[in-house]
Amino acid sequence: MTIPGDEMFSYSANRELESAAKVNALEALLIEKGVLSSSSVDKILDYFETRMGPFNGAKLVAKAWVDPEFKQLLIDDCNAACSKMDMPTGMSGAEGEIMRVAENTSSVHNLIICTLCSCYPWPTLGLPPYWFKDPTFRARAAREPRAVLSEFGLNLDDSTEIRVWDSSGQIRWWVLPERPEGTESMSEEELAKLITPEAMMGCLLYTSPSPRDRQKWRLAWWG
Repeated sequence: MTIPGDEMFSYSANRELESAAKVNALEALLIEKGVLSSSSVDKILDYFETRMGPFNGAKLVAKAWVDPEFKQLLIDDCNAACSKMDMPTGMSGAEGEIMRVAENTSSVHNLIICTLCSCYPWPTLGLPPYWFKDPTFRARAAREPRAVLSEFGLNLDDSTEIRVWDSSGQIRWWVLPERPEGTESMSEEELAKLITPEAMMGCLLYTSPSPRDRQKWRLAWWG
C-alpha cells in the first residue's frame, strides 16, 4: 500500500548491506587511527550479546507470569522489579534510566514505538532492530497500528483495543505479553524461552516467527 508522502522515505533495496559496509569501514578507520581498539569493540559486542539483551526481558516476563506480586511491581515500577532479579550491573543505566511496562490483556494489545528517533529499552530488549528505526514504520505504527500489526502476521480481533506507547529520552516502554494458554506446568526457564523481542515490542504475541528470520520481513511499507 502506497500512502501519499511515504515516497520521501524511499531507499535502496540493499540499504542494510550498504549501512553494514559503512559501519565496518568506519570501525576499521577508527581502529587504524587509534581511536578504538579491536578488543574494545569486541568487549562492547560481547556486553550486548551476553549481558544486555532480550534474555533479560524474557526473565522478567516469565517471573511476572508466575508471581502476581512481582507482576504488579513490574507494572508499577519496572526499575524496582529489575533490582529484585539477578540482573547485570547497569540495568538502570544507559537507555534504561526509567523503563515502563504496558500489560497486554484479553481486550488490550500494546505496541511500542519511538516517533522521534529510536529510543528503546536496551537493558531488557537489547539493541533495536533496524526496522524499528525506520521513519515509515514509526509514522505508520502511530497512525494505523492495526494495519501494521497485520503485516507482521498479527491479526487482532476488531474488538481488541490497540494502545501505542511512544518512548522518549525520559521513558522507555516495553510490553508485558499475555501468558499463553496451556503453559501452566512450565517452569520460569521454559516460559522465558517462549518470549521473543518482538513480543515485548508488541509486534507479535510470543513464539510467532520473528520477522527478522524470514525474507518477507520487509513489510509492505518497505515495498
